Amino acid sequence: MTLGANMLAILACPSCKGKLIWNQDKTELVCCGEQLAYPVENGIPALLASSAREVSVDELEQIKS
Repeated sequence: MTLGANMLAILACPSCKGKLIWNQDKTELVCCGEQLAYPVENGIPALLASSAREVSVDELEQIKS
């Protein structure tokens, strides 16, 4: 499953309103600013603070590259 460029263009981090990066390996959207990852289940992003997990600096580096 992938998220289209149009979808990524309109989605934003609910915490800081920053851009989200699609991490296809883990099926989640990642906010680099807040270091949070939001799950995507059945093609639906769960953009709730309670659904987010913290992302380590190492993970962020892997996602960005």
